[in-house]
Order: sequence, then structure tokens, then C-alpha cells
Amino acid sequence: MHKAGRVARARTPVDELVAFEVATRDLVGVALRSVERLEVSLPQFRLLQVLHEHGRSTSTHCAQALNVAGSSITRLADRLHASGHLIRGVDESNRSVVILELTAPGRKVVQQVTARRRRELGRVLGLLDPAARAACAAALTTLHEHLGDEYTGELHSPVPL
Repeated sequence: MHKAGRVARARTPVDELVAFEVATRDLVGVALRSVERLEVSLPQFRLLQVLHEHGRSTSTHCAQALNVAGSSITRLADRLHASGHLIRGVDESNRSVVILELTAPGRKVVQQVTARRRRELGRVLGLLDPAARAACAAALTTLHEHLGDEYTGELHSPVPL
């Protein structure tokens, strides 16, 4: 029985698909709320997140990780360098290669977003029955593994939000 005396009906594959679609929207909403009120734009944050995950990187690597043109990374990096969130330099062995690296303020932005996201998720997950939460986490882990097999490279590169 469900709340208010309603009888539980069997889930169909369509019901399950809808549940995953709703969960996806909910999780994207949490991710987007975690980047609200930042001192940087969402595209700039995404670049900071790539550098946080990969460390010092070339602009070409960052462009590939974000699936954007190199010129987009150049514009983002110029703004983030001017605001003190990253260091933009060149590779001494090949001066045409642009190297990007987070500064302390850049790391702080990423850490603030991560902490905000974890607080929000923790608050909601704390409302769930521990057994249901564990089952959900196990199902999501399995889903991730299967998606990773199908989309190798695409899903395992950062998709920072």
C-alpha cells in the first residue's frame, strides 16, 4: 500500500523510463542550482571544473574535454586569467601550446560548488530510508557502468555542471 491507502500498481517499463527521466531533470536542477550566484559564468565554471579534475592542461585538451572549439577555450581562459581564476601560459618546449592551470581562487569556486551540491543532495538523501537509499545508489552505479560501456570516452570525460 502507498500513502493515503492507495494500492500500489505494478510498474511498467514506461513508468520506469519516466522515473529515470524525472530523476535526470531533478539531478540537473540540483547541479544548476549549485552554480547559481557564482562570480563566473557557467561556461567558465565548466572550464574550471575540467582543470580541477585533470590538473594543469593544454587548451586543446580542455577544448576536447568540453567538446568545444579551441577559440571558445581561448576566450574563456582570457576572462578567467583576467579575473585571477586561472593562469594562462605557454609550454616552454613549444610556445604555440597554451597551458592552463587553476589558481587558488579558481579551486575555491569549484570547491564551493561541490560543497553546495553535496549539501543539497545530502539533505534530500537524508530523507530516504537507508535501505532505499542504498538500493538506489547501487542501481545508479550499475547504470553508470552500463552507460560507460556504451559511451566510452563521452561519459567519462567531464561534463561539468
